[in-house]
Amino acid sequence: MSNGHIVIGEIFGTAVLILLGGGVCAAVTLKKSKAQGAGWVAISFGWGLAVLAGAYIANGYSGGQLNPAVTLGVAIKTGEWSTMPYYLIGQFAGAIIGAFLVWVAYMGQFQAHLTDPELVRSLEGPAGTTKAGSAPGGPVLGIFSTGPEIRNPVQNLLTEVIGTAVLVLFILTQGMTKGLALNGLGILLTALLVVGIGLSLGGPTGYAINPARDLGPRIVHALLPLPNKGRSDWSYAWIPVVGPLVGAAIAGGLYKLAFT
Repeated sequence: MSNGHIVIGEIFGTAVLILLGGGVCAAVTLKKSKAQGAGWVAISFGWGLAVLAGAYIANGYSGGQLNPAVTLGVAIKTGEWSTMPYYLIGQFAGAIIGAFLVWVAYMGQFQAHLTDPELVRSLEGPAGTTKAGSAPGGPVLGIFSTGPEIRNPVQNLLTEVIGTAVLVLFILTQGMTKGLALNGLGILLTALLVVGIGLSLGGPTGYAINPARDLGPRIVHALLPLPNKGRSDWSYAWIPVVGPLVGAAIAGGLYKLAFT
């Protein structure tokens, strides 16, 4: 595959990943959405199916990595580093495009949710001031990016490291089963694992396990002209970037140590 194919494949695949994954978060969160309140199980399955769709779309062009952590793990396994920048360009560009499309698809629901009188009253502070501008994350930030239920940087970082290490080690060891990584079944199994990680390890942080999945949409949240959206919580933003990369490096090291 050429470098151009890598960029194109990762843009399309990651855009679909974020469109469907962010879309299920929007569906569950926003007022006037038919799926509002569907809960964490729906979100976990939605993200798993988003991985399935994005990876299948990109597979023929780029291999469908869609995740800088996966790209790092594969580079450690294979020793092929020259294509890594092209994967990263495609992944971050695709994540930004996908997050923007979530807003387009739910534009009316965003407006209804963020201008709802009950929500506006809940954001009002003393003397008519607003808490939306000072809170770590606003009422729709979770549609775009992750955030912790308990704000403990060490625990939050370790949760992302552990979840990503499981994901990347699973992907790296698929090649040990003859034909698994080539016949499409590997993509399906990876998607199911993403559901499993969400159900088992997603509770503390919302499981980014993908730097592009978190950072790209967080940038879109910061730029979109949404009323009462609150801050984009940049003080937390390093954790869903650094944690998955550390987890991927650990998984790559374990693979080299134990499986080769």
